[in-house]
Amino acid sequence: MSPRLLLDTHRGPKPRFKSSSREFFDDLSSNAAIQVLPIGFEIALEVASLSPLRDPVDQTIVATARVHRLKLVTSDQRIIAAGLVPVID
Repeated sequence: MSPRLLLDTHRGPKPRFKSSSREFFDDLSSNAAIQVLPIGFEIALEVASLSPLRDPVDQTIVATARVHRLKLVTSDQRIIAAGLVPVID
């Protein structure tokens, strides 16, 4: 999940957190169990190969998991059905 998407989730129409955005990201970045992965050239190239997924956010999430050889935790049925990345649903 991108920092932008996390921020949107944090302060969206139904905010899920009571802390400020700064506190939220400070807590997130200090959590040893969470690693924020940058979207670089290799991931951008992988996104271009994921035409079965139409949503650019889904493409970016799947591309990031593929490039870093990670299992993706998701309940998104489109991602699961595409079979492009191992998932934990």
